[in-house]
Amino acid sequence: MGDRPEELRALLDSVAAQDGAAIEVVVVGNGAELPDLPPGVRTLELPQNLGIPGGRNVGIEAFGPGGSEVDVLLFLDDDGRLPDKTTAETVRSAFEADPQLGIVSFRIADPENGSTQRRHVPRLRASDPMRSSRVTTFLGGANAVRTHVFQQVGGLPDNFFYAHEETDLAWRALDAGWHIDYRADLVLHHPATAPSRHAVYHRMVARNRVWLARRNLPLPLVPVYLLDWALLTLVRRPSRAALKAWFGGFFEGWRTPCGPRRPMRWRTVWRLTRLGRPPVI
Repeated sequence: MGDRPEELRALLDSVAAQDGAAIEVVVVGNGAELPDLPPGVRTLELPQNLGIPGGRNVGIEAFGPGGSEVDVLLFLDDDGRLPDKTTAETVRSAFEADPQLGIVSFRIADPENGSTQRRHVPRLRASDPMRSSRVTTFLGGANAVRTHVFQQVGGLPDNFFYAHEETDLAWRALDAGWHIDYRADLVLHHPATAPSRHAVYHRMVARNRVWLARRNLPLPLVPVYLLDWALLTLVRRPSRAALKAWFGGFFEGWRTPCGPRRPMRWRTVWRLTRLGRPPVI
């Protein structure tokens, strides 16, 4: 968004300091002008904000169709930083060791105290962020994706703009047979924040939840999944304004096109269940 030039420079410095082969870098200005950046960094300035998935898809195509010019793509938030110089080499080793590994989700830690917020552990049993495991989704601002995944199942859903675009890609990748790992030893330093700081948070979380279900779930699971999330939202007792925005987004998700529907196989439903997160919650 062009509003964090110092943090962006710190991130780029941490990427440049990685051990091993140099990492090719593209910075996408999502509807914003970019500041001066280090030599060798490619830049793309978009005339309008395409949202998180749209901006990342443009970045992917900068490396050829579906990122075909490279083997793996890192996605890093512009206010993050890689504290460990061996992160890139660890990522390379992970993908080389497991041909079916499609996506790696990093651990996000606060740079001040090293803590990891529960919402940044992409599984239901999130009490121990130091435990690595196979998971069913990943963190959008701190991950690595094998480019063959994008070539096989397509990119992130542009129309989501913000929220749940990672889970949409994750479900398609799992349905195609890929694995997703959460790796506690791969760390991105990022200030602890609340997602509700975004004005569009409640509306888009609800709208995209409906789109996610309509696009990806077998028909019998769609109402179960959405009813569960509606009940969970009520249990969390959001403010009246937040609840109004949430239900507005929920009904918007039913009224508006969700994009192509490709329901996952029941075999994938069982696989998600065995991984600890059946696609009803």
